[in-house]
Amino acid sequence: QVQLVESGGGLVQAGGSLRLSCAASGRTSGSYVMAWFRQAPGKERDIVTTITWNGGTTTYADSVKGRFTISRDNAKNTLYLQMNSLKPEDTAVYYCAARRFGIAKYDYWGQGTQVTVSS
Repeated sequence: QVQLVESGGGLVQAGGSLRLSCAASGRTSGSYVMAWFRQAPGKERDIVTTITWNGGTTTYADSVKGRFTISRDNAKNTLYLQMNSLKPEDTAVYYCAARRFGIAKYDYWGQGTQVTVSS
């Protein structure tokens, strides 16, 4: 089992920045793909960005490319999401998630952290 706890959400004006953190604990050894998802009110949960825990290969949704950066600190078992140039449409609950490399389903989820961007 892997436990994930997000932090760092809040209220920010458009154009501002926030950094989210996701602390992982439990059985964190092994190869995982980590991801940030987000869910806006009345919408489906969408994947935002991913990173391989060991390899550092990243992917980004087109809507956040050039503005968001995913990173991880293996020594601290922590995943980060640096969000710059925030837009009101980035408002959502952001979730940290993990899946075993080679497995399609994300089995481990954090509780989510609210990000609100005011115009």
